[in-house]
Amino acid sequence: MVEFSKRRENVGPHDPLRLSVAAAVAFPDGSMTASGLRRENARGRLVIERIAGKDYTTLFHIERMRELCRVEAKGPGSSSKPPDETRPATSPIEQPGSSGTTAGISAQAALQMKLRPPSKR
Repeated sequence: MVEFSKRRENVGPHDPLRLSVAAAVAFPDGSMTASGLRRENARGRLVIERIAGKDYTTLFHIERMRELCRVEAKGPGSSSKPPDETRPATSPIEQPGSSGTTAGISAQAALQMKLRPPSKR
């Protein structure tokens, strides 16, 4: 068996590598394992070739996986600036029940009408 050096400059982007070797070359800090690469394959983010019962991938496919795994930066959760386009929610269906007071008459005016003596006709 030929000894293989786990250095990136010795490997082309399309050279098939066993998963453990590919993980060691692509993630030299040791943070990724063959098991982690198999999980990414199960999630549909990494292409793995199975040849003679052995799993292989390439540095090119690992780079594509990394692009798919990138986390987008979130905007600030709150801000004093109002949103650009905020419109009140509307519903085409009138909601049942009354959620407000009747227009044009205040509670005080309604009370005064009740306290007035009945008019004589």
